[in-house]
Amino acid sequence: MARYTGPRTKKARALGEAIFGFDRAFERRKTPPGQHGGGRRKQKSDYANQLREKQKAKYTYGVLEKQFRNLFEKASRKKGVTGEVLLQLLEARLDNAVFRMGIAPTRRAARQLVSHRHIVVNGILNNIPSAQLKPGDVISVRGKSKNIEVIIQHVATATAEVKKFSWLEFSADKMEGKFIEYPERDIIPEKINEQLIVELYSK
Repeated sequence: MARYTGPRTKKARALGEAIFGFDRAFERRKTPPGQHGGGRRKQKSDYANQLREKQKAKYTYGVLEKQFRNLFEKASRKKGVTGEVLLQLLEARLDNAVFRMGIAPTRRAARQLVSHRHIVVNGILNNIPSAQLKPGDVISVRGKSKNIEVIIQHVATATAEVKKFSWLEFSADKMEGKFIEYPERDIIPEKINEQLIVELYSK
């Protein structure tokens, strides 16, 4: 399973945002990494800003370059605004839905649950974190995996968080949820300027 395995705090500092979730080390020191990270930031070029937004999206959703490029090409072939469709496709990834539903505390943990065969989609075991969900798909924790203490504890504490995402439904009692629809851009909480990504790939 291809994924970023490098230093997360350093990457978050480089991008200026806690893209991997709450990070105490990042909160203590938000300056760019390196010997001169605390100095004044130079004015960035348009290309640098476009590249930064692409990197933010890639690391936020845990997607490597080739996967991200393929998703962008898929988004550009669909009807609608390309940048918004790209974010919708990222939100429709199975690992992201598992994270959003509160079954796992982070996207990285969600990928691990999926790849370790703990997640079922429409009654069929699915161990592909990048699998694309469609409206109406039902995601649930595999029968014998419902007794795993880590899953039980996190589902119990994260139920209120799930209600923030209107494109998802989740029942903590059944450990089962549904991907209702592709979310509109204004309700996707990630701070990403998708138009800059489109400009970058359009060159």
